[in-house]
Amino acid sequence: MLCWGNASYGQLGLGGIDEEIVIEPRKCEFFHGKKVCDVGCGLKHTVFLLDDGTVYTCGCNDLGQLGHEKPRKKPEHVVALDAQIIVAVSGGESHTLALNDKGQIFSWGLGSDGQLGLNNFEECVRVPRNIKCLSDVQIAQVACGYRHSHALSKGGQVFSWGQNQFGQLGLGMHGSSISTPQIIQSLQGIPFAQLSAGGAHSFAITLSGAVFGWGRNKFGQLGLNDTNDRWFPALLKSLRSQRVIYVSCGEDHTAALTKEGGVFTFGAGGYGQLGHNSTNHEINPRKVFELMGNIVTQISCGRQHTLAFTPSSGKMYSFGLGGNGQLGTRSTCNRKSPAPVKGPFVASAAPIESESEQCFCIHRIYAGGDQSFAHYYSPNVSPFSIWSICTLNEDIIEKWLSHSTGRLSLEISSWYIFTSAVAILLHSNPDHFNTSSKFSGVDMNMARLLFHRVIQHDHPEISQLIAASLEKNLLPRLTNSPPDIESLRLYLTLPECPLFSDQNNYVTITIPFAKSIIMLKEAALKVLGNWWSTFEGMLFQRLVELYKEVVVYLLRMHKLGIPSIEQRIFNCFLDTSLRFLKMLHAVSERAGHIIEYDKFYIHELDDLVDIRNDYITWFQRQMFPSNEGATREGPDSLVTLCRYPFVFDAQAKTTLLQTDAVLQMQMAVDQAQMQNLSSLFMPVESVNPCLILIVRRDNIVGDTMEVLRKSKNVDYKKPLKVIFVAEEAVDAGGVRKEFFLLIMKELMDPKYGMFRYYEESRLIWFSNKTFEEFDLFNLIGIICGLAIYNLTIVELQFPVALYKKLLKKKPTLDDLKELTPDVGRSEKVHTL
Repeated sequence: MLCWGNASYGQLGLGGIDEEIVIEPRKCEFFHGKKVCDVGCGLKHTVFLLDDGTVYTCGCNDLGQLGHEKPRKKPEHVVALDAQIIVAVSGGESHTLALNDKGQIFSWGLGSDGQLGLNNFEECVRVPRNIKCLSDVQIAQVACGYRHSHALSKGGQVFSWGQNQFGQLGLGMHGSSISTPQIIQSLQGIPFAQLSAGGAHSFAITLSGAVFGWGRNKFGQLGLNDTNDRWFPALLKSLRSQRVIYVSCGEDHTAALTKEGGVFTFGAGGYGQLGHNSTNHEINPRKVFELMGNIVTQISCGRQHTLAFTPSSGKMYSFGLGGNGQLGTRSTCNRKSPAPVKGPFVASAAPIESESEQCFCIHRIYAGGDQSFAHYYSPNVSPFSIWSICTLNEDIIEKWLSHSTGRLSLEISSWYIFTSAVAILLHSNPDHFNTSSKFSGVDMNMARLLFHRVIQHDHPEISQLIAASLEKNLLPRLTNSPPDIESLRLYLTLPECPLFSDQNNYVTITIPFAKSIIMLKEAALKVLGNWWSTFEGMLFQRLVELYKEVVVYLLRMHKLGIPSIEQRIFNCFLDTSLRFLKMLHAVSERAGHIIEYDKFYIHELDDLVDIRNDYITWFQRQMFPSNEGATREGPDSLVTLCRYPFVFDAQAKTTLLQTDAVLQMQMAVDQAQMQNLSSLFMPVESVNPCLILIVRRDNIVGDTMEVLRKSKNVDYKKPLKVIFVAEEAVDAGGVRKEFFLLIMKELMDPKYGMFRYYEESRLIWFSNKTFEEFDLFNLIGIICGLAIYNLTIVELQFPVALYKKLLKKKPTLDDLKELTPDVGRSEKVHTL
């Protein structure tokens, strides 16, 4: 361990040295033969964590921040933590946090602002105490600000407590200090990788590099282009595309490290701590250009100085306040731009010229109040691993599958919430840093494989624990307005989990999940729609098939009989599932058919639903929308499938058309009879309740046009009766069918010049010849409508292009080729 900077309180751990300051890195002999795996730098004290889980502290102990009463000049063992295996430590202005391997937090030191989280405001706590109110939560990370504290749970929740004078707790509450950990609700559901706390501001970054900041902003240390404090976490949009992987906070400045090794700094710059060769404050993140050309892999902010490490050269750089030697440059001068820290540092791969030469390979760097530290190891010796948050991967899955019961329950429930929010990404996948409103950054195949690896028939206990965690923990926490698009990624991956397709989980997981998507606000839904539209057909269809199965399951349950007391909840479930399918259908349509329209058909409807009755109910609601009770729309009322016509196949649509025709005809007849009844008492013209066509066989087109020209639109809705002149046959349907057959054959005749027949495709299309009788085209439309309306099939040999035009969709060149396969000129499409 190397240390340098302010030694006046013993915070460097060098023992009883005479110097008040150490101006260049010096070996801390106390740790010779020991492995330090974490260092927590407070303002005037330091906490060291060894690889065996023991904790040592040194420095100022005025307020009990060392956790013991021993001499403070050299590191002393915190005996009170001997029963614990500590895995992480952090130091504030005068308080300390330690995290054990069970995810529990211990705190000690100054507590007057509630920063110890012990549900009191004790001035001084000299012995580590467990924060009991977090005992049911597994914590993965802790961070101390000057007088506030944060913790990140393995479940993905961010907790905060302590001083809140500037909003540094991120809870939206003004001013009041809080002595018990509180969840930052606005950050729920986001997969965080790291927390950092400064003097009175805080930061959190996600696994895909989104950066959130809150708290004091007097010098622009939040990087939000102003100097206004923030009481809620705010997204730094300027850093969204920079692939930030780590953030460090000083007293009033901030540094961010990108995956590519770039460093951005912002906030107070009065001592040069931003490294921009000036003493200006910066209210926006600004890249430290003098570090460009070096790939920085670690940064650390002290009170008013900054450290950066470049492994390619093995060098450390420092800038900012230097009066206490904290820059390690053999000088007490401030530095406005990065300067090399003095010492015989080499890259880990560099050859050593002499065995006697003392060289250091830097492993980790730390900066605190006015002190700095660096782990080092001998060249050509591999350093030990660094503790960090993990995502779901093969190693963790294997651990679960081979785990005995007991603690597995808590571990899986906590990890699963977190890793679900992380969208099952491995850090080896670089795409997750490219998350945007157009690109999810999710490897869906990887997600599917991992889910199927976890959920296995041979390990039902794991499946049950994960299902319970989804139901009780993850799904209830989903918000309708996520603070960042990254939190939307779990909406893509979760349906790939086999638990979703298990009928036993439809009501508890699959349907509530769809509900959470439907409840999303418009902006979030738009992003989700963009991501879905990039899905491959097979992936998108799996999602559609899943919710089609849910609908079929619900309808079968309904057919078997549902108690009236459960009818309302059934309607909610069915309405939710169908609305979600409707959302997917709209996405597919907008994207030019991710899957074909018939993939949305639910063929079981004909057996499970009385389609005629469903249509009548829907029709009544359209006619009388203001009526209450049976005609009310919404999830509380009976769901009508006709609101979701895309699920009907050809057979169901035929039934619908027939039902609609019967209804319309009956209404037209009733209206005519009412008018005829009125004509007995009022000067109102009586009307025929049917549309009567009296035609001659040798002038069928002319006679039909004559009758239809005199008819009103309302007459077309009446039942059609056809009479051939000089023939006594009663039209019971057969005469009507013959009429349509004859008139369509006549209208298609070349003598009218309306259509052209194409031999190779045996299809017809409109003739490009000009003629005056445009009424004939209108007549054909009416005839076709009357035929369908009166349940008569007519043969129309038109290509798909015509039907696209009727649906107001633009035909394509392929549609033209259906008519004339030998034609390939795209300009012909415009004639369609």
